[in-house]
Amino acid sequence: MAKVEGYIEIDAERCKGCGLCINACPVNVIEFSEDFNSKGYHPARYKGEGCIACGFCYLSCPDVCITVFRGARKKSPVNV
Repeated sequence: MAKVEGYIEIDAERCKGCGLCINACPVNVIEFSEDFNSKGYHPARYKGEGCIACGFCYLSCPDVCITVFRGARKKSPVNV
């Protein structure tokens, strides 16, 4: 079976740092940020690679602050 590539984006301002997405992730690519959001929580943060786009984090998030994308992250063009 081919490995699916993906990535997630987390809205740090909406995240309350419950950690449910961290526990749900089968490939361990989500962690708590060391920074605080404006509400004083340590939000979840994507480590940057290794996501398989399974959607478990999205389904477990009570604050609906995770978006899952399938495929490689598109690099923005370099302004010359």
